[in-house]
Amino acid sequence: MQELTLKQTLNSLSGFIPETVLIATVIVCLFLDLILRKKSVIVAVAGIVGLLVSGYFAYLQFGMREVIFTGMAVVDPFAVFFKILFVVSTIFVIIFTISSKEIQESTHHNEHVYLMVAMALGAFLMASASNMIMMYLSLETVSISSYILSGYTKRIKRSSEAAMKYVIYGAASSGIMIYGMSLIYGFTGSMNIYEISAILAKSAVTGNPVIVMSIIMILAGFGYKISSVPFHFWTPDVYEGAPVPVTAFLAVTSSAAGFAVMIRFFAVTFLQNNILLNGKLQIIPGINWTEIIVVLSVASMIIGNFTAVWQQSVKRMLAYSSIAQGGYIMLGMTMATQQGLTAMLVYLMGYLFMTLGAFYVVILVANKVDSDELVDMRGFGYKSPVIAVFMAVFMFSLAGIPSTVGFVGKFYLFSALIESNMVWLALVAVLNSVVSLFFYIKVLKYMFLMKPEEELTPKYQYGIGNYAVLLLLALPVMFFGLYFAPLVKIAEYSAILIGLK
Repeated sequence: MQELTLKQTLNSLSGFIPETVLIATVIVCLFLDLILRKKSVIVAVAGIVGLLVSGYFAYLQFGMREVIFTGMAVVDPFAVFFKILFVVSTIFVIIFTISSKEIQESTHHNEHVYLMVAMALGAFLMASASNMIMMYLSLETVSISSYILSGYTKRIKRSSEAAMKYVIYGAASSGIMIYGMSLIYGFTGSMNIYEISAILAKSAVTGNPVIVMSIIMILAGFGYKISSVPFHFWTPDVYEGAPVPVTAFLAVTSSAAGFAVMIRFFAVTFLQNNILLNGKLQIIPGINWTEIIVVLSVASMIIGNFTAVWQQSVKRMLAYSSIAQGGYIMLGMTMATQQGLTAMLVYLMGYLFMTLGAFYVVILVANKVDSDELVDMRGFGYKSPVIAVFMAVFMFSLAGIPSTVGFVGKFYLFSALIESNMVWLALVAVLNSVVSLFFYIKVLKYMFLMKPEEELTPKYQYGIGNYAVLLLLALPVMFFGLYFAPLVKIAEYSAILIGLK
């Protein structure tokens, strides 16, 4: 028995190589920081190298479908897709920190690098977790790193305020979620989502108040992580108060990790026991999954878009935009089909590049004007036309304008809704996209159509590295907007979870 256990452990470790590399990267970056005792690009380079190595080993796992550590985690195409997405986003954000005046002028040295790598590690575990304990621990790993990073510029009052609000909301949502998980454990006697699924399939759970309450509580915890309405109240203040690179990291990596764990939990635990009643998907008899997700999705789109219209801070506007974008992504969950999941993954890939690109432009602008207010961006197209053009590309993509990857993502989501006979929901999403066009274009209006207040307009100069990063982000936005077959193929292959057909 002991030999078998050792063999199982060794087999599990072979599927845990990407995470092991990230753990080693955190340790290496920590010691480099202690040795150098000053701000150094060496720590950032070490973090990026570690992420690249981890991403390579994750890529090698694309064909694997294994359960590791006695059911605590799994390795499947779905998990690998998100791991590679986290690697790409974390590398870009670490590069952002090198350009960010906020980060470079902070009193800290290099702590942000290994905190971001640690957050990526937690996101890896969230994508792979198949046990409720692992889901909770990995989510807390991401959350604790997020709390620290949000208050990274401690001399700025709004940064400390953002971190405090984040901690309070995070603690409340985590407590609610883990209580919901405890109810499911009490009902089924298991923490493994596959075992829970099998038990629920055999149990008489029609309208069981314990299961209903646990679903709502767990959904609240995951909803907080993806900034879904009504669990979004922390998002605008935290996004505005945190350094811009951290805000970008939360908008992409943290949200994507929340979607990864949320999809796996509900898809495996409940949806494979689904029952169609009067044409509507029931997770279990008496609980209508479609209506729950539709309400959250529509509320997120409407509140996110309409509130963003009135914002004068670009960071705060992008915060409400991310709430609305999360609503679009959730549309794929209303169908609970392979097509819906594929559409979600297509959108998430595009969302990565266009959101990171928009935030990087905000970093570059803030470095020159020391502000993220729209008023201070007036006439920026005259001062730095190249940067403004890149911003136009990202804004058009976020709005879903054709020939951009944002349009492709929305097209696949809306097409999946129409094929699932949810035309009215697709129409609501389209109308919300029209509303979003207003505040995305408003940024460009300030940049291009409003002249700067100064009579003599100084030209802002940027390094070749800044333009190279923007180009790396803008090229996928444009390329996949025109030739999206590879994007769709990757999403279709990745929309496979262990145990689900």
